[in-house]
Amino acid sequence: MLDGEPIIQVKGIVKDFPGVRALDNVSLDIRPGEVHVLMGENGAGKSTLAKILMGVITPDAGEIIYKGKSIQIRTPLEAQSYGIGGVHQEFMLVPWLNVAQNIFINREPKRWKGLPFIDHRRMHEESAKALAKFGISVDTRQPVKYLGTAVQQMIEICKVLTTGPKVLILDEPTAVLTEREVEKLFQYIKVLQSQGVAIIYISHRLAEIRRIGDRVTVLRDGKYVGTVPVREVTDDTLVQMMVGRNITQMYPRHRRASGPELLRVKGLCVKDGPQEVDLVVHEGEIVGLVGLVGAGRTELARAIFGIDRPVKGEITVKGKPVWPKSPQQMIRYGLGLLPEDRKRYGLALNMPVTKNVIMASLRRHFRFMIDSQKIEKLSNNYINELRIATPSAYRLVRYLSGGNQQKVVLAKWLDTESKLFIFDEPTRGIDVGAKVEVHALMDKLVQEGAGILMISSELPEVLGMSDRIYVMFRGRIIGHFRYDEADQEKIGALMLGIGVKEADAS
Repeated sequence: MLDGEPIIQVKGIVKDFPGVRALDNVSLDIRPGEVHVLMGENGAGKSTLAKILMGVITPDAGEIIYKGKSIQIRTPLEAQSYGIGGVHQEFMLVPWLNVAQNIFINREPKRWKGLPFIDHRRMHEESAKALAKFGISVDTRQPVKYLGTAVQQMIEICKVLTTGPKVLILDEPTAVLTEREVEKLFQYIKVLQSQGVAIIYISHRLAEIRRIGDRVTVLRDGKYVGTVPVREVTDDTLVQMMVGRNITQMYPRHRRASGPELLRVKGLCVKDGPQEVDLVVHEGEIVGLVGLVGAGRTELARAIFGIDRPVKGEITVKGKPVWPKSPQQMIRYGLGLLPEDRKRYGLALNMPVTKNVIMASLRRHFRFMIDSQKIEKLSNNYINELRIATPSAYRLVRYLSGGNQQKVVLAKWLDTESKLFIFDEPTRGIDVGAKVEVHALMDKLVQEGAGILMISSELPEVLGMSDRIYVMFRGRIIGHFRYDEADQEKIGALMLGIGVKEADAS
């Protein structure tokens, strides 16, 4: 833990949104050269506090003190003027602008001082240099909408770092990054620390916090719980501080003998995607699918669900051959997909919980007229069953925390009475307590006869929840394990292509 006067302090911060108090008298301080971790369950107020410091929203009460002086931060430009910059949990890129334009948006270098001529050459050169520090090589003239999620995240990070911040806020920065990119980011964080930059790091990943954190502050239900040195606190204590209770079992599995075959994929090929994929999912089992970002896991899920058309292969659902033509067709076959990006593909953010829950099952409930009272009753049943934290069934889902948004997606597919699910990163970006609840629900589903194909980048989750595990590398299945013969070293090596024959990886 570093000594010295705080560079920034917040005192008695209060922020209310309709129907909920997001922050309730929160105070903490950040010191130069430290990584100060913010932890808490989804909805605890972490991102709200970050947005206040970044000037995205203003507090209703409280004080911000920067270098010993009380300041007001009403806009992101004001935050930037104080040397405060941050990476949001949600991307803030302009999709149709190119990489360099996004990195230097509103800060474009000029050819001549005082004249409005942008120095495009310099802008692209500096953008390429910034990305190269993280091992990213892309055409900086390419619109960001054509780039992968991990690259977009690195562009967000470079956009902030090129401003030369004195206080850097990182909100779940590694959620979509590969291990290699995470390593590069952590190395750069160490460099920033040595330069005296204060870093506020928001994460749910305990392993990351152990590696780079100096102090950790825990919020719960918008309230300050405590600040402790990372080296002096156990994981169990942190979890108890976050959720207010002991969590005895992170992966609550009750394994049983598998039942009939629900899904068989044979020789499936997707254009510019997975090739010659074979896998099977049975009733009563969770099948893990692992691989690095870009291995083809999500592309395989999209092809099975009918979003993308396969070019070759066979898919059998409950013993019946199926050629996926659309998601609607696969829903009729009893298949549900929890997508990797729930906000873009799983939810209608500007609609309430009620409409999101019923979205995939309208035809099952209503043949002629929609009964709003029935929808409200159905929604409230799922709110209670899944413990969705919302003031009302009519709350817009955009205002729910990430964990509660994921539960709404789950409710949508539960209401279709699906028996075959693809869960793509089911616990990404949600807190420890919500993860346990999602894991328990998955276990309950397979106990009741469902089958789940689970895609996850977290190996402990895959090993703890799966009955069988497939490993993907460069679009192909290169390994298959039972849960009792798999370990992190074996799977990790295959994910990196270690020991894979060139013919198998091509």
